[in-house]
Amino acid sequence: MSPHRILITTTRFAPPGAEVEAVLGPCWGITVRSRSVIGQACAGCQTFAGGEITALTKLATDSRNEAMDRLEAHAISMGANAVFGLMFDSGELMQNTNEIVAYGTAVRLRAR
Repeated sequence: MSPHRILITTTRFAPPGAEVEAVLGPCWGITVRSRSVIGQACAGCQTFAGGEITALTKLATDSRNEAMDRLEAHAISMGANAVFGLMFDSGELMQNTNEIVAYGTAVRLRAR
């Protein structure tokens, strides 16, 4: 079961039984996060032992989820009931601060 209120896919095709009624345009969700001093210290300690750095994994997961939630809200505000071509991008804005963007094409589907 999807945690989203609308269909979000990585493809550009309507699901079986539906067709694209309108392409509404690009939609996106953005979040900017920084790592706390405590989180950085914990991550630094985990690098000595090797393996997964769980503090950073959680930060990355939370950031992507927030970007997805904002993408969905933006698409719904445009009148969409689906997003096609979901992609993510990220980049460092300044030291220890990352931007995460979820983006795609907002569309309105109708049943055939």
